[in-house]
Amino acid sequence: MAKQQSFADKATKASLMKGAKCPVCGTMFQPIKLISSERSSTGTSWKFNERRVQVCKCNEKQVYS
Repeated sequence: MAKQQSFADKATKASLMKGAKCPVCGTMFQPIKLISSERSSTGTSWKFNERRVQVCKCNEKQVYS
């Protein structure tokens, strides 16, 4: 059987979450890996660009669109 978790346990765990908060909206940043495909300079093949982005409620629409 799994141990039952009380609301107080959940609240303390949420308050201990590490990471940076957005100065504008106050939510925690969520790191994601953004992969975009682009044509190479020769124009014959495709290249994948990978970068890590911090997402919060403020920039969520800009990143996902």
